[in-house]
Amino acid sequence: MDRSAALRIGLSARLFHDPPPEFGFRGRTLQYLDQSIAHWIMSRGALAFMVPTIERGSSVQRAAVSMRDYVSELDGLVLQGGADVSPESYGQDPLHPDWRGDRVRDLYEIEMLWECVFQGKPVLGICRGAQLINVAFGGTLFQDIKTQISGALAHHDAVAYDRHGHDVTVELGSGLSRLYPGCDRLRVNSLHHQSIDRLGSGLVVEAKAEDGVVEAIRWNGSSYVAGLQWHPELRKAEEAWMVDGAPILEEFLEQAAESRRR
Repeated sequence: MDRSAALRIGLSARLFHDPPPEFGFRGRTLQYLDQSIAHWIMSRGALAFMVPTIERGSSVQRAAVSMRDYVSELDGLVLQGGADVSPESYGQDPLHPDWRGDRVRDLYEIEMLWECVFQGKPVLGICRGAQLINVAFGGTLFQDIKTQISGALAHHDAVAYDRHGHDVTVELGSGLSRLYPGCDRLRVNSLHHQSIDRLGSGLVVEAKAEDGVVEAIRWNGSSYVAGLQWHPELRKAEEAWMVDGAPILEEFLEQAAESRRR
């Protein structure tokens, strides 16, 4: 590998099962990524690559192409947002049909996450991605903040969408506090209705909302694994009300560069 080449960052795919017939993909599953997350990664000169699923029963044989093969070609992984994590993935039944999530995507992302850990490649989870990290490490989720957490803030607003936000308190001495020295509170956007309940093994909380909802986590293990409940990639340059996610991205890419040097 040319060590002077741009970093290669994988992005997990969002899955669109059974799109409407008018889309022209009758009976198929679409895999896609949000332009914002790809451009966020590319803003620091890294290359963004969407990593497709490798499902049982597909035409792709794992003997020919495996997740290990994909991860070996990458320098890091970002787990993007999207559909709910399936309660089945953490041993629960959905409390409402709308909260059944995407089990197929869960299995694909968990496999990819652990392959990155095995190969020492950094992983950053955004929103759903942070929740997926928690589940992969044996934790659980609140399926719906509004109905399961008494006195919770509004963490989702369908009208304001990515302009809806709240403050988070940063844990002293955490990795996040080192990225934002002197700032014990950060203003973030908020677009989620699920959140971390029981913390996964080896994970530590780095930020919480005023209602106690976990907003940032980090693994204390052998490689870089971190998750944010907010979407730093959706911050526009003129939106001074929201914390700048550049320090987070730069730390992640530094870890990716370090993994390449090893």
